[in-house]
This record gives sequence, structure tokens and C-alpha cells, in this order.
Amino acid sequence: MRLAEIWRHPIKGHGREALDGFDIAEDGTVPGDRVWAVVHEASKQRGAEWAPAANFQRGAKLPALMAITAESGTDAVTLHHPERPDLTFDPDGDNRVFLDWIAPLLDPGRASPTGIVRSAERGYTDTDFPSISLNNVASLDALAAYMGRDLSRHRWRGNLWIDGAAPWAEFEWIGREVALGTARFRVAERITRCRATMADPETGRIDGDTLGALEAGWGHRDFGVYLTCLAPGRVETGDELVLQ
Repeated sequence: MRLAEIWRHPIKGHGREALDGFDIAEDGTVPGDRVWAVVHEASKQRGAEWAPAANFQRGAKLPALMAITAESGTDAVTLHHPERPDLTFDPDGDNRVFLDWIAPLLDPGRASPTGIVRSAERGYTDTDFPSISLNNVASLDALAAYMGRDLSRHRWRGNLWIDGAAPWAEFEWIGREVALGTARFRVAERITRCRATMADPETGRIDGDTLGALEAGWGHRDFGVYLTCLAPGRVETGDELVLQ
């Protein structure tokens, strides 16, 4: 089993970015992943502390966001969307340029975004603990075959994609340790998915009932697993994944 792809999402729910590798600390996350998040009118998030996903603007409620890609630099993030001009801005600065840029992609029936917040430490992960998501290419292939269509990996907003494992084998690893590169992780829990996975990440439009297919084919809405880092190290694409 080998690591096929690495991804991070600088602004939670607003764009994906490929990486060749990263250094991780104990109890850390992928550096630069979900550093920022977009709060909205109904958000109860205060300050820079972690908060549940419902406090942030995300693809589960706004599928158009799923078509955003990102490039992060030292002082700026560049966002791309097929229906918008490219935007380069500083998420720590004046957010009005971002709010103007995102406005045409929003649903007027949803709470409007009010600004961008920066995480104090480990990023706005979807879990209340520092986590990294790991997905299995073979599991995606199995779901795609069941649905009779191609499915992009980007529907799942994963950090790590592994190749060479049996379909759904990752669920059998819960509680076990795995080595990737020079780092070591524990497989913490399965990932229960939301409506964001139903959107085509090229167009940002709902085009497939991934959740219904998971329920019908396997009796759950889970795809991928969360890892926690037990020992620091370097992780790169092509690294072997070794079960401990």
C-alpha cells in the first residue's frame, strides 16, 4: 500500500491544494490545512477556538463551493472557480474583497458569510481532535462501480489517498497504528459523510446521490477514516503505508 496523493484545504470548505509532502508534529495536522474558516450570520464561533462545522460556510449547504481550488503562499491565498475570476487576497486582512467574490455563488436562503477567522493552533478540522483524513482509492472505485459512473476523489475533501489496499479495508484498521514515511499514526474512527460529496467538484452542482448509494450498498454513510499523529516525521507521496 502506498500514498498516492496529499491534499490540504487552506480555507475550510473553500478550495483544495495538492502537496508533494509535509512534516508533521505529534498530535499535529497537515500544515496549512483548514487554517482559516468562513463564519456566517448564524455562527456561534467566537475567537480562534475550534468549533463544529455547522458554524462555518461549507459545501454541505452550498455545493457551488466544491468547485473551488486554492493556492496558498506566504501572505496570500489564490482561489479559482469556473464561474468567478481568480481572487488573490490575504485571509487575515480585509475580508470584503472575498465576500464580494463569493457572493454570486451563495444561496440567498442560507445564512450569509460575515468574515474569515484563523485557527489558533491546529486548524478547523471536522473533528474535535486534531485529525488527518485518509481515503482508499479502492473504496472509491467500489462505490463508483456500484453507481455505474466515475467519481472524483475531490468529492471527499481528503488529506491522504492510498492505493493498493482492498476496498473498505481501512475500516478494519480502527484502533491500529500505521506508519507513513517517518511518521506514525493511529486510525481513530470512520468518517460519516455529508451532502457535499453529492456535488461535482468541477462544476459545484449536485449530480449524484453518493450518500444514498453508500446506504443502499453498504448500510452506512461512511467513507474514509481519521488519523491522529502519534510520532512526528516526514510524509511524502509514494511512501509505503505499513500496518503496525
